[in-house]
Amino acid sequence: MTARMSENHENQPSLQRPATRAARLSAIEQALATHIITSQSQLSRILLDEGIVVTQATLSRDLDEMHAVKTRLRDGTVAYTVDRSQTASEGGEDVGQRGEAQMSRVLSGLVTSVAAARNLVVVHTPSGAAQYVASVIDRQPLDGVLGTIAGDDTVMAICADDASAVARRDWLLALASK
Repeated sequence: MTARMSENHENQPSLQRPATRAARLSAIEQALATHIITSQSQLSRILLDEGIVVTQATLSRDLDEMHAVKTRLRDGTVAYTVDRSQTASEGGEDVGQRGEAQMSRVLSGLVTSVAAARNLVVVHTPSGAAQYVASVIDRQPLDGVLGTIAGDDTVMAICADDASAVARRDWLLALASK
């Protein structure tokens, strides 16, 4: 099996997903969070680009299960949204700002230090808070962050490269300092 490289991020490793229902639902959620999806056929094409083949009936059931609904955005476009990852009108700026504000509220009370080491970002928290902080980071579609691993008081965010790790460290420090 060869790893595909994304056209938009040629130096960033592509995310490989297993052929499971959970992986498909995760891909749909990520697509809804990062694209303005106006039709099931558009969503199907995005999933196909990720190597996920899905029938229209399955996609319809998945969207229903996720409580995705078509919503009129500020610019008049009608697109699918999900409560946790609503797409916004102006290229996602509102969602990004809302997501950052929510993250800032959480992180400001729970992050005690942040460091970058090569392509990793190490986040220290009070005892017992690391898994919660990791889940907050994982819920946001962050460029350059491939995922997180959490212990009791430490989160490790794995980034695509060293520069992404430094940028995410600085970003997390700024959010936690607000």
